[in-house]
This record gives sequence, structure tokens and C-alpha cells, in this order.
Amino acid sequence: QPEQPLEGSVEIAAVPDGVAAERSGGVASTSDVAAVPADFKSLGLSEWLCGVCKSLGMNTPTEVQRGCIPAILQGRDVIGLAQTGSGKTAAFALPILQVLAKDPYGVFALVLTPTRELAAQICEQFRALGAGMRLKELVIIGGVDMQHQARELARRPHVVVATPGRLRGLLDADGGLSAGLSRTRFLVLDEADRVLDPTFEDDLRYVRFCLRQDRQTLLFSATMTRSLIALQKASLQDAHVFQAYEGLRTADRLREEYLFLPAKVKEVYLHYLLTVVVPARKVRSAIIFCSTCRGCHLLSVLLEELGLPAAALHSGKSQKARLSALARFKSEQVPLLLATDVASRGLDIPTVDLVVNYDLPVLARDYVHRVGRTARAGRSGWSLSLVTQYDVQLVHAIEELIGHKLDEHKLDEDEVLKGITKV
Repeated sequence: QPEQPLEGSVEIAAVPDGVAAERSGGVASTSDVAAVPADFKSLGLSEWLCGVCKSLGMNTPTEVQRGCIPAILQGRDVIGLAQTGSGKTAAFALPILQVLAKDPYGVFALVLTPTRELAAQICEQFRALGAGMRLKELVIIGGVDMQHQARELARRPHVVVATPGRLRGLLDADGGLSAGLSRTRFLVLDEADRVLDPTFEDDLRYVRFCLRQDRQTLLFSATMTRSLIALQKASLQDAHVFQAYEGLRTADRLREEYLFLPAKVKEVYLHYLLTVVVPARKVRSAIIFCSTCRGCHLLSVLLEELGLPAAALHSGKSQKARLSALARFKSEQVPLLLATDVASRGLDIPTVDLVVNYDLPVLARDYVHRVGRTARAGRSGWSLSLVTQYDVQLVHAIEELIGHKLDEHKLDEDEVLKGITKV
């Protein structure tokens, strides 16, 4: 099947995202959230969906939900920009389900997202919100049998949540599957800044060519990038733009701290944190971010030897092992999740009280996404970054981006180093 150019593909191609672009955005808001009533029914949602929201503990719509749901129900393209943990998934899932209920067919909505774990989570949320309407949903991600996924896609489920590469692979392998996408009413790009990365550009172009021209396009992101601005100018000029966006910022109820330590005893400090400080603060569960798959694996082996149960999540593991690790952590079988940045986007686990940056991210914006795994939906949280003598410049870049200083967390070095022999 010949590839057609993606609208605005020249502008969408790689443009380095500097601090200025990320903090200023460049997209004007067309929403007036203050004038929107503050309950789901007044947003235009039906009684049964309001009941579902109430049963799930969603009593009041968040700012991004108030700003986007009415526009989506009106049939408009929407760009939703809001900080992580603000309820963006429900902001597009609820109106999609309402429109679907009036005329159910498959494939009605296609959601593209950058990571496998986020795709699985979005599908779970659709399943929960659509529990009363016999919703058929499908996750299409790598690491799972392609033939099984192709058979399920051929049955035309109502909602397909996919990573771009695997969906492109299925459409390439069986041209007949693209016919199932020809009537798709909604295209959603969740974590749109990542989906518009050059990594996914060819896959996205191919998938978009299979969709109808008059579809509704919904872009949701916590990060404004030049690629998003370019796409809006190229093909979404009339879109409704909701922008609760003041640049990349962390949650108001997040306590952000750093711990300065010598690089050669980093593991000793982590062991002290996990055995002394974390229990004292009654932390229910924590995510520990590492910069590499190898580092993540080695740290998981070390913690296992030290008798600290932890699950590890990184791209070096099979999809089955990744899903198993995430399930163990979500179900509170283990209180620690060791992860690379594959877990930094979108994952919403209410029991996460602490995020530890064992290795600081090279890109400052990834810090915001990592610490966004806690202090979500109005809850409080704590982030602690381990800073060695080699990381000072990274800390300065992070502080410049988020607009404030990190607080120092101090420990008694002599007390910490008592455990050096054991570690």
C-alpha cells in the first residue's frame, strides 16, 4: 500500500525541544474553563456515564475534563494540554463512549500511545468506564503474538489502543486489516509529544493514511513541543485548544528533594533509604528510576540479595515479564518497582507515594514525567533524586525547567555508611 504524506510532515520532523519551547508552548488557549459547570452531567454526559463516574469515585470533573469533554461531544478536533495526573484519559474516553453508545460499530476509536504499559493501562480505563455497554476493546503492542492480534483486530473491536510500530506491522502483514480502520470516527494521540517524535513518524503516516479524512482527531499531552505546534498549524487550525499549560511543571502537592552523595556509595545510600527512611515515612510503594536496562537489572539483583523484594520493568524483558512485573507492583505484592523511562509516562498507580531518581535523567523534561508518577489527582507525594558529584549540571537544568529549586534531604553519613559492608 503506497504511503501518503502526513499533513505537515515537513514541520513535524525532528526539531530539538528546548526549554523555551517547552515552557512557553506557543499555542493559545481557546477554552474558558471558568464558565464551564463543575459536574459531569452539565458537561453533556449521559446519566449512565455519570453513574459510572460516580461508581469509580470520580465525583467532580478535573480542569482538563471540563475544558475538553464539551468540545469533543460537539464534534470538534481537540488539543488538550495539562500536567500529568490531571485526568486526561477520562477526558477523551468518556465522550468517545457516549458517542459510541449512540451508534456502536468497530473500529470506532483508535488510540495511539508511545509505550506498551501505557497502552494496557488506557485499555483498562476504557474497560472500566464502558463496563455497562458491552464494550469490546483491544490492545495492540509488541511482544505479543501477531497472529492472535491480527485475528482480534479482524473482529473489529469498538476501541483499539496501540503502539504505532506494532499496528503498522499488522497492517503491513495483512492489507485487509486496514479496511477495518476505514470508518474509524476518532483518532487519539495520547502523550502526543512522544507519538509525534521522529521515531514514530513513518508508522504514524502509514496508519493515518488508512483512516477516513473526516475523523475527529484528539491530541493529549503534558508537554508542549514544537512538533505539536507544527501539527496544529498544518492540519488542526480549527481545533479547540485547552491549555492548562504553564510550561512543564510538577504537582503542587509534590515534595521535591535531592540527596547529595558520593557516587561510589550510591547503593549504600539507597539501601539505607529503603530500610530506614522509607518505613519511617510510611511509604506504601515506590518507583525507582534507572537510566539503563543493565543498571535496572543489576540493581534488582542487588536488592534481591539484600532481601528487599522488588519488581523490575525495562525494555530488555519480554512483554510477558513486563506485564507480570507491573501486575505484581500494582497489586501490592511487592512495594518497589525498578524501572527505566519506559514507566515514566502515563502510568497511574494510586499507592505510589515516592519516586526515587536513582539515576537522574539526561533530559530535564523526563524528570517531570518521572516524578509525575506520584502526587496524582490531588494526592500528595514525595520525590527524591540521588545526586552525585557528576550530576550537578543535570540538577541545574531540571531546576531551570521547573522554575524552582529542589530541597536538600540530609542524612547522617556515618549512620548511612554503617551498612557499607552488607551492601
